[in-house]
Parts: sequence; C-alpha cells; structure tokens
Amino acid sequence: MSYVSDLRVVLRGSNFRRLFATRLVSQFSDGIFQLAVGGYAFFSPDRQASATAIAAGLAVLLLPYSVLGPFVGVFIDRWSRRQILVIAPVVRGTLLVLAAGLVAAGASDGVFYAAALGVLAVNRFFLAALGASLPHVVPNEHLMMANAVTPTSGTIATFLGMGAGVLLRTVAGSGDGGVAVLLVCSGVVFGLSALIARTMGRSLLGPAYDPDLPQAREAVRNVLTGLVDGARHLAHRRSAAAALTGMASHRLMFGISTAAVVMLYRYSFTTNPDDALKGITLVLGAVGVGSFAAVLVTPWATERFRIETWVPMMLVTCGVLEFALCATFHEWAFVAAGLVIGVAGQSVKICADTVVQRDVEDAYLGRAFSVYDMLFNGMTVLGAVLAAALLPPDGRSYVALAVIGVGYLLGAVLYRVVLPTAARRPPVPAAD
Repeated sequence: MSYVSDLRVVLRGSNFRRLFATRLVSQFSDGIFQLAVGGYAFFSPDRQASATAIAAGLAVLLLPYSVLGPFVGVFIDRWSRRQILVIAPVVRGTLLVLAAGLVAAGASDGVFYAAALGVLAVNRFFLAALGASLPHVVPNEHLMMANAVTPTSGTIATFLGMGAGVLLRTVAGSGDGGVAVLLVCSGVVFGLSALIARTMGRSLLGPAYDPDLPQAREAVRNVLTGLVDGARHLAHRRSAAAALTGMASHRLMFGISTAAVVMLYRYSFTTNPDDALKGITLVLGAVGVGSFAAVLVTPWATERFRIETWVPMMLVTCGVLEFALCATFHEWAFVAAGLVIGVAGQSVKICADTVVQRDVEDAYLGRAFSVYDMLFNGMTVLGAVLAAALLPPDGRSYVALAVIGVGYLLGAVLYRVVLPTAARRPPVPAAD
C-alpha cells in the first residue's frame, strides 16, 4: 500500500519525525476545537441552530483560511518558522483559555465567534509554517512522498481529535460548561506541539536570509496584484481552470449538504443534541473513510480512465447516489452518502491538485494555489448560505436534494465545457 510504504520511508529522518509529530498533535487539537465550535453553534441545548447559524459557523471555521491564506506567506518567508511553531501554540492556547472563560461567563455568540476567529487566524500561520518547513527536513527525492502522506495523516489526526472531543463532551456535558472544557483541552494539547517544535534547531526550518526580499508592506501589495495575475493565468490554462471548476462545484454542493445534514440530525432524526452530534460524527467518519479510500483508488483510476474522464465520473456519481440515498431520509443512507462524498470529493481534489501542479507555470504556482484555497473554502461557505434559503426548519427538503443532485451534474457538464477540445478526446494509440 503506497501510503504506508511512503510514510515508512519519510519517517526515517529524525527531523521529519519531529515536524510530523508537531503536525499530528496540532491537528488532533484542531479536531477537539472544531468539535467544540460545532457543539456550541449547532448542538447546544441552550440555543437553537438554524441554517443561518450553520452558515455563520462554517464561515468562522473556513473564511480565515481563505482571507488570510494568500498573505501568510509574506511573513512565513521573513520570520523564523521554528519560532512560529513554538510561539503560535502559546498564543493560541491563551486565546482558547480566554474563549473558554467567555463561554463559561455566558458571553454573547458574537464575542465567542470573535475569539474563535482569532484562534483560527493564529492557526493559519502555524499550518503555513509547517508546510513551508517540510523541504528543510526531507531530502528532495522524498519530498513528493512527504507531501502525499502528511496531509492525509493530519486529516486522520483531526478526525481522531473530533472523536476524542465527542468522548470529552459526553463526560463534561453538552452545555456551555462542556464547551469550555473542550476549549481548554484543545489549548493544552496544542501546547504540546510547541514542546515538540522546541526540540528542533532554531535555524533548521528557515527561511534563508535574502537581502533582496521586498519590504513586508510592498509584499502585501504584491499579493493583491499576484492574486489577479494568478486568476488571469489560470483562465488561460483551460485544463487547470476546468479542474478548479470541478473542485468548486463539489465544494458548493458539499456546503449545502453539510447544512442539510446538520439540520436533519438536529431536528428531524432526533431532538436530543448529544444524539444528533453522535450521528453527525458517524457521517463525518464515513466521509473521512471515503477520503482515505480515494487516496488509494484515484492513482489507479486515473491511469485507466484519465483525469479528464475520472473527474466528471466522480461528480456524476456523487450527484446521482447522493440524491438516491438521501431521498429516503434514513439515517443509514446519510452515512452511505458520506462515504460516497468522501471518495468522490477527495478524488476530484487530488485530480485538481495534480492538474494545477502539472499545467500551471512554476512562477505562477503559489498564486494559483492561493486562488485554489480561496475557492475551496469560499464555495463551501457559499453553499451553506444557499442552504439557509433552501432548507425548512427540520432540514427535510427534496428541493435541496434536487439542487445538490442537479448541481453535481451541471458541474460535470461545466467541467467538460471548460476543458480544451484536445483534452476531451482520448489519446490516439501510437501506430506500431
């Protein structure tokens, strides 16, 4: 199995093991934090969760990555990355304890979300520093392996953290006091990542001194210009533009699906917030299993069907099966749909990553992925906003399911339309 063998290879490096452990501990903490925010916003017995509140919660969780992401690199390339990995957990832990105190004191939702945004803003710097540090702890010939296994491992750690959060919530309670306990636990666990990062040399992770590096203020202005240039460059690389179209279509439908599932479990399948959270966790677990399966299946599939065929196949499969399964409104069907969404969505993402890396010029690659990240998170939030207009109070809506199913099908059609004509045709076999 490629994932296991690749992980075994890169773990031979002691510095990689330290950086890898820092990532796993921090993303385990992320899982607890995300469970705490979700529990506060959607599954608290003290407040009602509407589709609008779900959209607001997703915006808090995702938009800092979209808004801050393009600008983070300006500072990651100027500050000691090892120091970022040491100091950021301390700052984040302090903010989490503050947020816990605000929740326990009965502060308003707006104050809580402001504290959560601060936590996520710090985390954006931390994750960017992790990514930029990887080439300093892995030989060039193993860098692709490391890039393949670390995000998957981090995602698994996040899901495990969410599972731990569910157990903690069972013990601490589902009210605001329980949320405060989760926030404190997340801060303590995140602090452990700073202790691991301290075992690495201060200069190990870079950045190297560059006297020609522009001033930070000028660099920030350049980021704004660069985003426009990156979007323009992608528009002229139709294979890459099509890949982003497929990815964006999936994330838009995923946003609607997420809001619908939360509403159904919260108000239709059960009226108990704790039972609803357990049901949602099961669905998310199925999505996680499907995502991991896609890591194994996609390389095999794209060798046989080509990326240009596999992406629309996955979008169509997701649209047809999600509607067929979820229209029954049985709980088991939503778990099965989660598995389908995990496989199809992660397959589309892997293909999009590959096409952008393959077809975008290296000088534009960073800007292209900044546009990519903004689309990835922004379309998810937009989907949740659309769900607020579509969903009834109990989440049961054939109209919303139809929009999701048709949206996936239209995404597949749009993907094929955007593709350059030559890429739509299968390659002609070479003559003997």
